[in-house]
Amino acid sequence: MLRPWAVQWITAVLVCRAVAQYSSDQCSWRGSGLSHESHRRDVEQVYLRCSQGSLEWLYPTGAIIVNLRPNIEPSSGHMSGLHVCIKPHPYSQGSHVYLEHAGDLRLLLADEDQAAVHCFSLAEGALFVEAIPQTDISRRITAFQYELVSSQGPGAHMYPSLHHGSVACKPCSDEEVLMAVCTSDFAGSGVFRSVASGTNEHSPVVVTLSRLFRQKSGVFAWGGARGRSWSGRVNVPKQCGVHPGGDEYLLTGSVHFSEAWLGCAPRYKDFLELYISAQKAGTNPCQIDVN
Repeated sequence: MLRPWAVQWITAVLVCRAVAQYSSDQCSWRGSGLSHESHRRDVEQVYLRCSQGSLEWLYPTGAIIVNLRPNIEPSSGHMSGLHVCIKPHPYSQGSHVYLEHAGDLRLLLADEDQAAVHCFSLAEGALFVEAIPQTDISRRITAFQYELVSSQGPGAHMYPSLHHGSVACKPCSDEEVLMAVCTSDFAGSGVFRSVASGTNEHSPVVVTLSRLFRQKSGVFAWGGARGRSWSGRVNVPKQCGVHPGGDEYLLTGSVHFSEAWLGCAPRYKDFLELYISAQKAGTNPCQIDVN
């Protein structure tokens, strides 16, 4: 059931009262409610077409609709299983964020809920960002980052924000492990050193890597000539606890909002047997130096 103001605003969009506003780089948008403060019932359209970016709305008034339309061919198959994750900035305030589809609104992020990452399927619709009426808007800024995330890649079942906390702590299949070492945001071999305090959903685990096959961003830092290793932190769901010390593991996973999340992580000796066997059979999806 839509509230009366929502019916009026969405109707306004349908009769083209909203003004289209494209971001300058198609990835991020920055705007101000002061530009149409005298038309507080207007809805502004924003179009973002990248795999990641940000939105910053200064002095929010009225509402904006954020259309996330990545430059991907619908027939390519890459759209299937694609999700959008948004992470509010700590200072963000002044708006509620809804999912809008065919005139229906579903609350995604309330103004007071600025801590967690929220994800939804790209097919579920656009973001409807509603400014909360304020007598003084001078200190209000609504801001968040967004990323496109696939729910179908190897290890994706370990990212809690995609599954509303219902993470499946199950080993990856042989095919998933081989694909993970080639396509994950990071892949290397190492050990779990210690578990730091985290949230109710996940714990940061300190890891040391003796090999680093690939990394998307600098989440693991080189220890120098004497250290001969890389170190960093990997988030692990609480229900998928790890045991510091002991065996060496293949560590793969994804990076979301500059944080590493563990994906497929078999014991390294088991991975070596699998990799060598696949190499002999000519079924390895990529070549890495495992020595």
